[in-house]
Amino acid sequence: MAENWNLKGTYFEACNCEAACPCIFLSPPTTGECTVFVAWHIDEGRHGSTSLDGLNVALAVDSPGHMTEVKWKVALYLDDRASEEQQGVLGQIFGGQAGGHFEILAGHIGEVVGVSTVPIEYNANGKERSIRIPNVSEIDIEGIGGAGGEIVTVSNNPLGIVPGVPPIVARSSKLTYKDHGMDWNISGKNAFYSDFTYAG
Repeated sequence: MAENWNLKGTYFEACNCEAACPCIFLSPPTTGECTVFVAWHIDEGRHGSTSLDGLNVALAVDSPGHMTEVKWKVALYLDDRASEEQQGVLGQIFGGQAGGHFEILAGHIGEVVGVSTVPIEYNANGKERSIRIPNVSEIDIEGIGGAGGEIVTVSNNPLGIVPGVPPIVARSSKLTYKDHGMDWNISGKNAFYSDFTYAG
């Protein structure tokens, strides 16, 4: 019998589309393709008896067209602070083998180009989010100011990383990624962030 699992924490993503990214509305990407980097920080997590508290995970996604009509090329990054057991569990969950929302997302993946264990520095401070993976990626984003200075959110979007939670619209000041033959250097484009709860 598969182990039950659950995760709670915060996430953010940044991509090459203009804000707000049309992909979440099942529209074509701004430039015909979507290159998106997603980062998660797990505040509380468990897979069976294995704790996943405090660990980080990241995913690079290259979608060469409409995200629901083409297969994605992805690379998964696991926190090097995780034990071998924790790494195995995180790989199963975020790779979709453990069920839940990631199993649905995995149906869009055509090729996994790599699964790496790396140092991941994830920071969240107010409307700002950032990630650093040495020699791989640096990303900084900040929430967009809305009417009256309030945050801007999107509700009931049909495609998203966190189902049922309105993502907060943000914009990147830096998005660099270089690995597995992919080389992105983007700024001033779309980003989202929110809390997350997943289970399987």
